[in-house]
Amino acid sequence: MLLDIKGLCKSFGSVVAADKLDLAVAPGEALGIIGPNGAGKTTLFNLIAGSLAPDRGEIRFNNRDVTAISPHQRCKLGIGRSYQIPQPFESLTVFENLLVGAVHGRGLTERAAAAPCADILAPTGLIARADIPVRSLTLLERKRLEMARALATGPQLLLLDEIAGGLTEVECRALIETIKDVHAAGTAIVWIEHIVHALLAVVGRLIVLDFGRKVAEGEPRQVMASAEVRQIYIGIEA
Repeated sequence: MLLDIKGLCKSFGSVVAADKLDLAVAPGEALGIIGPNGAGKTTLFNLIAGSLAPDRGEIRFNNRDVTAISPHQRCKLGIGRSYQIPQPFESLTVFENLLVGAVHGRGLTERAAAAPCADILAPTGLIARADIPVRSLTLLERKRLEMARALATGPQLLLLDEIAGGLTEVECRALIETIKDVHAAGTAIVWIEHIVHALLAVVGRLIVLDFGRKVAEGEPRQVMASAEVRQIYIGIEA
């Protein structure tokens, strides 16, 4: 397995965000994760990426125990992530933002990073915007840049945190096609999203979290047809 998580636990006082979670991701797989607000989805990403330390449990990446190593070390090993709210360097251009990701995330020199960063621009739909400051981008372009910055670190595993949030239906469809292209190139994806139809267009397996527990897992449409999952998602159009 590319990612193998066993017995992961994390609490914040009386709030349990991860309750003995087991999760595995194969190389090149696309896994979707859904759950109501407070289910522990972003906490799980923070634990995988290293910005939070678990109370108990083990995280292995490429058969290496990474539970106790820093986010920077995990990034260099091949774990890249996007954030729910993009926070690019506003005064830099799109291309310069990618260079920062490649230099600091992969340890490349700026000269060595130029070619791989240029290769990311076309599949992420940013090639026409490469030389403009980020402050001029639309929301869709910012979402694309958030993913492109993560790709600039050279990940084997890409964690996408609600990257479709706030987009129109047309923009969401465009982003889905970009994510499909990234996945088709061989990058494993774990995608947290409330816009379930977007997930169903990409992922081959779906996990449902609730109060830090895994309550369902399997083929996406079968999972969404589950009575328990539908109960969890009452009031949320899937």
